[in-house]
Amino acid sequence: QVQLVESGGGFVQAGGSLRLSCAASGGTFSYYALAWFRQAPGKEREFVAQISRSGGYTDYEDSVKGRFTISRDNAAKRLYLQANNLKPEDTAVYYCAARRTILTAPPTREYGSYPYWGQGTQVTVSS
Repeated sequence: QVQLVESGGGFVQAGGSLRLSCAASGGTFSYYALAWFRQAPGKEREFVAQISRSGGYTDYEDSVKGRFTISRDNAAKRLYLQANNLKPEDTAVYYCAARRTILTAPPTREYGSYPYWGQGTQVTVSS
């Protein structure tokens, strides 16, 4: 099974950018659909973006469309989230998640559908 480790979080001012990275080990990386979720203090974990096994399909939560870009490098076994024009409301712990799927599996934003998770990386955006 796959193990996931996030990095790249930090403290930025509003309007700034961060690039989050998720390194995978174990398993065959290209067999997994991947996603980013986030959880702010006192709030439930929420979907941010997802990407298919090949990288050919991506999907974003409305509040991050046009600002965030999800990508993956199957050879390097890494998932990325480029976050631009960050806002204070983006402040949260960001998690990468994986689920092993067949190529034709439909996408899902449900966090319960992802059995593999990293430990999270904190993103703090000041106003």
